[in-house]
Amino acid sequence: MRLPLLVLALALASARVFPQDAPQDLQKRIAALEAELARLKAQGSDAARLDELARRIDLLAAEIEKARTGGATDVEAPPKGEPGLGPAASKIYRRDRGVSIGGYGEVLFGAPSAMRQDGAPSEAHRSLDLLRYVTYLGYKFSDKILLNSEVEFEHATTGEGGEERGEASVEFAYLEFRPWKHAGFRAGELLMPLGFLNELHEPPIFHGARRNEVETQIIPATWPENGVGLFGEAGGFQWRSYVVAGLRSAGFGPEGIREGRQHGSQSLADDAAFTGRLDFVGAPGLVLGGSMFVGNSGQRAEIDGRRIRGRVTLVDVHAQYERRGFQARALYARSTIGDAALINAQNGLGGAESVGSRQYGFYVEAAFDLMTARPHGQWAVVPFARYERLNPQDRVPAGFEKDPALDQTVWTAGLGVKPLPNVVMKGDYQWASNKARAGVNRFNLAVGYLF
Repeated sequence: MRLPLLVLALALASARVFPQDAPQDLQKRIAALEAELARLKAQGSDAARLDELARRIDLLAAEIEKARTGGATDVEAPPKGEPGLGPAASKIYRRDRGVSIGGYGEVLFGAPSAMRQDGAPSEAHRSLDLLRYVTYLGYKFSDKILLNSEVEFEHATTGEGGEERGEASVEFAYLEFRPWKHAGFRAGELLMPLGFLNELHEPPIFHGARRNEVETQIIPATWPENGVGLFGEAGGFQWRSYVVAGLRSAGFGPEGIREGRQHGSQSLADDAAFTGRLDFVGAPGLVLGGSMFVGNSGQRAEIDGRRIRGRVTLVDVHAQYERRGFQARALYARSTIGDAALINAQNGLGGAESVGSRQYGFYVEAAFDLMTARPHGQWAVVPFARYERLNPQDRVPAGFEKDPALDQTVWTAGLGVKPLPNVVMKGDYQWASNKARAGVNRFNLAVGYLF
């Protein structure tokens, strides 16, 4: 009964007397301009004409927002994010010169079920955690050179917590040079351009109180690393490609590659890696693309005189569609790890604790903003549902066993309420199961913000 009560409580908390819908003629004009923009992009029209159409769409969207808010201008709406960056992380791009400061944060309450899937006691505790507090600091040197950075504090302190001990870390810090209008290059600590969540992880822009499991276990978000590379957009496509320090196989385990991330901290670079992404964004509301990461991870480690190469190949395909309050998203990720048996020997792993030589995960997700039917100010009330399947031990080397607890299915359903685009209150319930019948369901509440 927790989920229906949660939905009812949050819906009542957001209930108002709604004014009439935004002018329909403006919405129709925006739709017509978006269709024209997509057609011209497909034909390869000149950039000046495309920019003018985009400007007209933005002006009409501003008129609709003004009608919804009654002309209120005392709240700063989050800027549109740059490709591969959330709205708050993109603030420096809106500056002409000088410093910009942004950030985000989230507090999470988690209440695991008292019983496991098999009826045994879960012995799991409820928790209330300042999960993340993040500051973005940027500096615009000129119209072609900028610095952008993110510093994150987890779990409120770096001094307590055992396995969940807090830490302060730099999530990214890069110099960007843009000698051309639609392309440039970056150097420093970069976010790997994989999936959705690794780059777009500010709480008001993803659904659910907790980050999804596929992009936590299979694509280990967040995942930064030191490197250099190019980015750009052309003809309805956006792309990013970087050369970075590779993973470190000494951190791999049965749960996957997550602990092999080096986070740019004195990263071993005997083995480098390539990561890249290509998205089609030439149709209104549509993102369709894929990304990859490939590189060795042994970093010159040896076992009994045998060099560990530990080649990691991770590929994902993803799609997202948004239109008038509706959003649908799907992602499939698959990875392989070479020399998995040697990595097991390196890390002292045996039996069902083996590193998986193959991993996979996918999810589908849908959400709808109820307030698009009867707009009132900047409020959004967004129910959502998500289905996930994943297994970081989809295949293990000969002589080792699979842990059935890692073959997982997770259903999540909940609600997000935004009084402003920058602020969100979330609640959801997760039904978790696995082949060992040791899954534990979970009720979650969270508040989050960006600025």
